[in-house]
Amino acid sequence: MATELLHIQGLDAGYGKIQALWGIDLAVHERETVVLVGPNGAGKTTLIRTLMGLLRQWHGDLVFAGESIAHRRTDQRVRAGIAYMSEVGCFPDMSVDDNLLIGAQFLPRSESKRQVDELYQRFPTLQEKRKALGGSLSGGQRKILGVAKALASKPRLLVMDEPSAGLSPVFVNDVIRALQTSREAGLALLVAAQNVKFLDIAERVYTLEGGRIGFVGTVPEMHADAALQRAYFGLHARHAAPAPNPG
Repeated sequence: MATELLHIQGLDAGYGKIQALWGIDLAVHERETVVLVGPNGAGKTTLIRTLMGLLRQWHGDLVFAGESIAHRRTDQRVRAGIAYMSEVGCFPDMSVDDNLLIGAQFLPRSESKRQVDELYQRFPTLQEKRKALGGSLSGGQRKILGVAKALASKPRLLVMDEPSAGLSPVFVNDVIRALQTSREAGLALLVAAQNVKFLDIAERVYTLEGGRIGFVGTVPEMHADAALQRAYFGLHARHAAPAPNPG
């Protein structure tokens, strides 16, 4: 197994006085893809927001590349090598160019331009739309822009929250192909998703429900578990409608 890149240990978090996460333990290794599966309200978004410093943790530790980041600001976590793609993915009122430049804002100026040019070569559809507003793109193109914007910072770990939300199966496949290319370049991924299609590119999977980790194991191990098959392999269809719960 490759070196451990991210280690979350004993993490508790919540909103106000309402606890949403209980004792979360989770790890991602170098070049590994981990999928966090769970229904709406399970705590997936809460966990991702806490990892990125957008929500204050109550207890536990977050270690990235051997150093605790538990008390670092969000921008410091990004500078350390963690990129974040929210469910929205991009800034709809900004051009494709500006979205990518914001993604690369912590790189030296000359390197940021080179990185954006490389991303246009990797995603030619975006190059054709480089002056268009993010909000004018199709749903699939906006998600691809979200992936590219996150990659613009040259991260070691890309953290994604529901990257397939609102997409047709065809566009989901486009996003997965884009992630597959990034994996081959050595990027580690942590993907929080309801859509079990993302298990196709994962080595390991965690299930989250009620703010607690349940199953932890490889994708083949999950497929082999009859109870998990019933609980999760139909999950996306059963929970297609968005819920108001923030987790």
